[in-house]
Amino acid sequence: MISSLRFSIAGLALTGLCAQANAAKLEDVAPYPKADAGFVRQVIHLPAQTNEADFKVEILAGKTLDVDCNLQRLGGMLEEKNLEGWGYSFYRLEKVSGPMSTMMGCPDSKTQKAFVPVVGDGFVLNYNSKLPIVVYVPKDVEVRYRVWSASATVNNAVAE
Repeated sequence: MISSLRFSIAGLALTGLCAQANAAKLEDVAPYPKADAGFVRQVIHLPAQTNEADFKVEILAGKTLDVDCNLQRLGGMLEEKNLEGWGYSFYRLEKVSGPMSTMMGCPDSKTQKAFVPVVGDGFVLNYNSKLPIVVYVPKDVEVRYRVWSASATVNNAVAE
C-alpha cells in the first residue's frame, strides 16, 4: 500500500511539473539562446490534449502587407535546430523572400492590409504540450499558429 501511495504521489508530482512547464518562463524550461541581432524569439505554449498524436501544429510566419485581389505569399524554410545538451528542438526562419503574387488583373486598384504567410518546408510540427515551441524569426516577421486535429473516421484504401 505504501509503494502504491508513493507511485500516486510521484505521478501527481510529475503531472504538476508538466503543468508548471507550460506556465513557466522559457528560461526555467531550458537555456534557449537569446535572439540574434535582427531577430526575435517567439514562443508558443500548447495546452495538454488527451491524445497528442492526433494533433499537429502549423506555424504561420508572415508579414502584414498591403495586398490587392491577387493571392500573395512569402517564401522561406523553417529549420529545426537542436538545443545542445538538452535534446530539445527550436526553429529558425533565416530569411524570407518575396512577396510573390498571382499577378491577375484586378478590376479596381483597391488594396487592404492582410497577413501574408511564408510558404515552404518545415512549418507543420508534431504536437507536444510538454515543451514550448521556440521560433526565431527576423524582426519584421510575425508568428501565428493553428492546431490541426485528426478525424475520428479512418477510411480504407481500395486496391485497383
